[in-house]
Amino acid sequence: MTKYIFVTGGVVSSLGKGIAGASIASLLELRGLKVTIIKLDPYINVDPGTMNPFQHGEVFVTEDGAETDLDLGHYERFISTRMQKKNNFTTGQVYETVIKKERKGDYLGKTVQVIPHITDEIKTRIKDGGVGSEIALVEVGGTVGDIESLPFLEAIRQLAQELGRMNTCFIHLTLVPYLPSAGEIKTKPTQHSVKELREIGIQPDILLCRMDRPLPLAEKKKISLFCNVAEKAVIACYDVTSIYAVPRMLHNQEIDNIICEHLHLDVALADLSVWDNIAHNLEYPYHTVDVAFVGKYVDLTESYKSLNEALIHAGIHTQTKVNVHYVDSEKLENDNFSQLEQMDAILVPGGFGKRGVEGKIKAVQYARENNIPYLGICLGMQIAVIEFARHVAGLQSANSTEFETKTPSPVIAMLTEWRDKNGIWQERNEMTDLGGTMRLGIQECKIRPDSLAHKIYAKELIVERHRHRYEVNNTLIDQLTNKGLVVSGVSTGAEKLAEIIELPNHPWFFACQFHPEFTSNPKTGHPLFIAYVQAALANRAKKGK
Repeated sequence: MTKYIFVTGGVVSSLGKGIAGASIASLLELRGLKVTIIKLDPYINVDPGTMNPFQHGEVFVTEDGAETDLDLGHYERFISTRMQKKNNFTTGQVYETVIKKERKGDYLGKTVQVIPHITDEIKTRIKDGGVGSEIALVEVGGTVGDIESLPFLEAIRQLAQELGRMNTCFIHLTLVPYLPSAGEIKTKPTQHSVKELREIGIQPDILLCRMDRPLPLAEKKKISLFCNVAEKAVIACYDVTSIYAVPRMLHNQEIDNIICEHLHLDVALADLSVWDNIAHNLEYPYHTVDVAFVGKYVDLTESYKSLNEALIHAGIHTQTKVNVHYVDSEKLENDNFSQLEQMDAILVPGGFGKRGVEGKIKAVQYARENNIPYLGICLGMQIAVIEFARHVAGLQSANSTEFETKTPSPVIAMLTEWRDKNGIWQERNEMTDLGGTMRLGIQECKIRPDSLAHKIYAKELIVERHRHRYEVNNTLIDQLTNKGLVVSGVSTGAEKLAEIIELPNHPWFFACQFHPEFTSNPKTGHPLFIAYVQAALANRAKKGK
């Protein structure tokens, strides 16, 4: 039988429930348990796929092609379980399912209500997400007190009653602020947050106190008394040098012992040496590189969360501090390259829309002409193809139909149809729903043997995750390869779409249509990002820095 841990948040948002939950799950996995994590999002959007990155941050893509909350990326970076569509659902998905059932007559004409119909659907999805695991950690998005999350909180309250308290555990993450003007730590926000949670019918078993410093014993006792939580179960979740130091911090306060005791689990002790080594390499690097990150969402770096983490992972495995310098691509459109001149490498990430594209093209041109290591991800590959077509292959009007629908040289274009993972042809055009025009999830890529890609991956067939609508136009690709562009990776099957491009006469120039950052983790890193950081180190050494 699956046991459930429910993680809720209080006082304010963005306290780090995802990191805390992933760290707890990692500790339990290190004790030999099979763990999964489920994220409940209270917004009405069906999924985050079409949400503005400035509002929601990155969209994480699972192996089975689900567009999900960015916290699922944290989950995969902390535990070995691969997330799937069932690991994340929204209020919008729940209501959509219930309304469809009502329209089909599944409720036999009964009045459809939040309780029991919406809460029953939530409970069903939680149980489905936990199938096959010994522990399912369920993170409830939002903040206790928000009207949006009430159905989720009611559903987990009911689950605890149905499954029994020895099979369920409630963890509440709350803010314990320090007020400099008073010189005091204030516990009142936590008291009120727990009070609100208890009014809903949930008594937390463990409190995670989000702080900028360790929790003094006096405040720990006070929180325990007023919140009706055992003193040992009041855990300080204070600022540390890296998110990868959080498992050790929580383990030192015996949170995994408390959970195992509460859930009646007789399991081995955890060996945290893997996290200790990661934290050590992060804190004591031997080398430094400077990478220019050229994008249009640079004011909110959460938009590129997995990509940032992948660079950190590569730094861990090369003992390198990777300094990421965010460059607004629009500011490069006036040919001011001062922000790129001192960089050891240049990276152009994925994205959608026309804004900032010309600046990205100029960044690629700068990297190509000045022999600076270049990595292009998704749109970053399409931009590299456009730049090469314009300035090397002589197609001066080359563009993507995403940016210029009537371009005479559409080197990047939308396919009219695509075969999905089930072998079914999917019609795609500009009129199709945005969520239906994507190539999503894992796809196979065949790698050319005598290529940089093969040197990096050491394989002839790889599988990576995708999230894009537009492809390199196969009808024009010969005009590019005849001028020196190398297509070193193509999709399998009849389509043979370009997945990886290289420039053989460049020190290190690599661009891919897929998103390798989604499969990077701190324990092993990812071969592509490790190779990229090594190329940046070589370029730095060549410049004598």
